[in-house]
Amino acid sequence: MRVFSAPQGNFSDNDIAAAADILKAGGVVAFPTETVYGLGARYDCETAIKKIFAAKGRPADNPLIVHIAHPEELAMVAQSISPQEEKLMLYFWPGPLTLVLTKNPALSGLVTAGLSTVGVRMPSHPVALRLITAVGVPIVAPSANLSGRPSPTAARHVAEDLAGSIDALCDGGETTVGLESTVARVYFDRIVVLRPGSVTRAMLQEATQLPVVLATHADGVPEAPGMKYVHYAPRAEIFLYLGDQISAMTAALDNEAKVAVIAHSDTLELLPSTVRKFTLGARGCADLAARKLYAYLREADGMGIERILVEGIVPEGLGEAVMNRLRKAASRVIGEQK
Repeated sequence: MRVFSAPQGNFSDNDIAAAADILKAGGVVAFPTETVYGLGARYDCETAIKKIFAAKGRPADNPLIVHIAHPEELAMVAQSISPQEEKLMLYFWPGPLTLVLTKNPALSGLVTAGLSTVGVRMPSHPVALRLITAVGVPIVAPSANLSGRPSPTAARHVAEDLAGSIDALCDGGETTVGLESTVARVYFDRIVVLRPGSVTRAMLQEATQLPVVLATHADGVPEAPGMKYVHYAPRAEIFLYLGDQISAMTAALDNEAKVAVIAHSDTLELLPSTVRKFTLGARGCADLAARKLYAYLREADGMGIERILVEGIVPEGLGEAVMNRLRKAASRVIGEQK
């Protein structure tokens, strides 16, 4: 695996061109976006797309997201764009919003899992935009991790999972958002969020004046990544605590398992000093939780932690996306409302 390194993201033109040449030749390259690291391949190279599925161990019915760098590339993968979809693109692109659109019939079914739709976004990370521009065509890019594992927010996470299975890695430092993009589909009278992210339901509603609802589950082939299969999970068990569960969390520390706690700073102050602790920051602020969650889960795995106790956060705004990922990863939920 060839590694291009620029921790601040200031890759030379030569490095970008070299990484683009690997993609042009049918290779797969991991690169940073503002959300998480993606594993990229040309959208029109089925051999390279198959390499992505093989490297990740990804189910074939889990569709990929196409990344573009310029508006004119959209027609290569999608068609029949509605006025509301155009409005969302103007509001949120470049940025962490994936729109599920009607696919261009020429687009390979490997990308869309055989669906008539395709997820498309324009990332805001300058490295991603430079790389796509240098390749000259859109890039398909799921998260650059083994399927089901926490998504990578740093290059070392990519190397942990995929070293030896991919052609190159662009190390551009840590990502800024930390959670995958919001995935949304626009209908005539509403917007359905298939995967919550940092573009929140309130933001989508403000931009379009349409009602915005959250999809509950996937039956059959999922319309977007993260809907059907176990995702975002470390090797350790995750126990997710909802509501005021400090006493229950404390009681759960009295066992033989190697335990770590991810909780708000005020909760951590009440727990024994001997416990390995990761802070979610202050209550009511989900930014730190979103940015650090996956790194915490991977760090706990690296320490040999067997069980992670996680304090839930308020599922509003960005907190909705954090809780979506935690519920997907949790082995048990304590304090669930009946």
